[in-house]
Amino acid sequence: MSKIYGTDENKIKALDNVSFSIEKGEFVLIVGSSGSGKSTLLNMIGLLDRPTTGKVFIDGTDTTNLTDDKISSFRNKKLGFIFQFSNLLTDLTVLENVLLPREIAGTNDSAEKNAIELLTAVGLADQINKRANKISGGQAQRAAIARGLINNPSIVLADEPTGNLDSVTAEIIVQLMKSMAKKLNQTFIVVTHDQHQFGDVDRVITIKDGKAFEGNLPSEMEVLV
Repeated sequence: MSKIYGTDENKIKALDNVSFSIEKGEFVLIVGSSGSGKSTLLNMIGLLDRPTTGKVFIDGTDTTNLTDDKISSFRNKKLGFIFQFSNLLTDLTVLENVLLPREIAGTNDSAEKNAIELLTAVGLADQINKRANKISGGQAQRAAIARGLINNPSIVLADEPTGNLDSVTAEIIVQLMKSMAKKLNQTFIVVTHDQHQFGDVDRVITIKDGKAFEGNLPSEMEVLV
């Protein structure tokens, strides 16, 4: 898969023939320096943008030729998102925020029960009915994790999920995500600039100059690629 922005002399190849597969239940980090292409890659997997060439398959579905309406529906059902900022709606309660993806999907059966179970699992059982602007940043990110999981997605995509947190809170969030991945056999793909914060994971994919490499780049490759 490749992604090119611009044309002619202004052409920028943000992704250059990237190809890999991720199995269900894997906890995968995507790492790389600023501007390497890792956020572009996450946007491709998250169906927020389309590749210039190549295809993105999710659960065996070729998403490349889906219409915009079908992409929106597919994204909401198959993908969960966690961002650097929790993006909770401040005028809603924690529970209402977590329920939003389920309401958009139109599958409300047992929705509140599922949401409460997830909020309990992430340690927010006592915060369920509080307004989102009345909880801490760490608690908001826990709620964002529950929201990302509410539709039982095939993949949870996390873009710098600890980037706005202090080191202690960040460690708690990392361990929570890894614990939920293991407990639910949930696939997580995490973009981060701080790989060491995550410790042992199933796989690391390094992006450099739009190319993808399995694992960390040896020092000599930093010079050659």
